[in-house]
Amino acid sequence: MTTKQRAYLKSLAMTMDPIFQIGKSSITPGLTEAISEALEARELIKISVLQNCADDPRELADLVAGRTRSQVVQVIGKKIVLYREGKDDKKKIVLP
Repeated sequence: MTTKQRAYLKSLAMTMDPIFQIGKSSITPGLTEAISEALEARELIKISVLQNCADDPRELADLVAGRTRSQVVQVIGKKIVLYREGKDDKKKIVLP
């Protein structure tokens, strides 16, 4: 992913609300599957890490990205933005 593409995805993610929250139980297999399904449907999602989660948001982002075969767009504070390119017939986001 180029810097220009990353900047474009960041601009799209700025107006989005988080659709998942990672809490005390951290990453569960069910949460990973739900995130993967959301990436399939939306391509770009935002995740919020709650205060009661002891794990580092950067490490969580890398872990989730690895499990869902997605890319970390950015981690700011306790917010994570992930992107996974959709299949050719279902593409919603066209990268510059």
